[in-house]
Amino acid sequence: MLDINKVAKQLPGIGQHLVKETAANQHRLQLATASLQQAIDRQVELAAIQQQWGNRLFFNSSVPVEPLDTRIDIAAPPPQQTVLATDGSQIAPSHHEIAYCYLINVGRVMIHYGQNLHPLLDSIPEVFYQQEDLYISRQWGISTEEWLGYRRAVSEATVLAELGCNWVNPPFGFEDRPESVSAVRKPRVPTLAMVDGSLVYWFLEQLPTDAREQILNPILAAWEELRIAGIPIVGYLSSSRSIDNLNLLRLLTCPHDVPDCPTHCADASKLPCQQFEGVRDTTLWNTQLSPGQRSCWWQSTAKILDWYDDRHKVYFCYLNVGTEIARVEVPAWVAQDERLSGMALSLIIAQVNKGYGYPVALAEAHNQAVVRGADRSSFFALLEQELIKTGLKNIGTSYKETRKRGSIA
Repeated sequence: MLDINKVAKQLPGIGQHLVKETAANQHRLQLATASLQQAIDRQVELAAIQQQWGNRLFFNSSVPVEPLDTRIDIAAPPPQQTVLATDGSQIAPSHHEIAYCYLINVGRVMIHYGQNLHPLLDSIPEVFYQQEDLYISRQWGISTEEWLGYRRAVSEATVLAELGCNWVNPPFGFEDRPESVSAVRKPRVPTLAMVDGSLVYWFLEQLPTDAREQILNPILAAWEELRIAGIPIVGYLSSSRSIDNLNLLRLLTCPHDVPDCPTHCADASKLPCQQFEGVRDTTLWNTQLSPGQRSCWWQSTAKILDWYDDRHKVYFCYLNVGTEIARVEVPAWVAQDERLSGMALSLIIAQVNKGYGYPVALAEAHNQAVVRGADRSSFFALLEQELIKTGLKNIGTSYKETRKRGSIA
């Protein structure tokens, strides 16, 4: 039990610390804003430096693919539109439970506007209990709990593709099938597919090739299905902590002739170009973008993207949705299509307005996916009944789990 009285004695120190940090960050933001103005004039030079020396930097910086001073006003959304979203949750495996298994629950949402159609709000649960599901990751030194999170990302992407391709834009009929099965279709109404979080799967970077392919390949296959269906997919990041853009500006402040970090700055904790430390990209763009505007498109240079094919390399922009500066990530095929990306961004702003600050489809997908304590208890109670029906005996939790649930303190 938390002793709130003891906690209260420590809170004044936090307040004083935040006051100092706010003042320091304001100064750093002024430096970053000035550097951005310099970068606008030296954009070509910066891009060349990043391309030549990017693999020698201790930090990851993105590359702008439009002029840095780009400010695009997003058009109003169309009256008819459809928004899809998925989100996932899970019940992790535990040796203290009655059976060692895990569950992935994917919430799926399909909301139609201006079409007089009912929305879809439900979830798809899947239980994993086979040996190959529980222990396949052990060969790569990955725990089952960690593998569960990776599998959840796959489930979210595949369910989203099924919504887009089978519900909103069903497969071609005999009459309208094009000569090329890879031809891109166009949905009957503007349609957007959304996920919560980044499309750059950083966690895969350290995995062995075989493990990475088992997770990444089905995700990219799902994106390809959406591409063919003509439905843009976006990753929406609220309160993003990214500093990709600020890292590019750090190249302006490097005191050395070339930005070769391993050679000149062996101590990565004391880099001379860290004047912006503590400032985020969203903080910088909050000074640059008016409500309803986006920044230029940037291409991410994350190492893991070397495993993505060119069509699905991740681009991003910052979008002032009115309540915050959101980071919006899309595959290359969306960013490179002005009509498609413009439509996607207009639907995002509409979603934020309908959701009072956060996309309503993503919020509902989360609510459908979340597994609460009562749900977990119901799952294991149902599982226990099924095990008893099969004739198994001595079914129950471990003494440790039983004791934790019935404390006498």
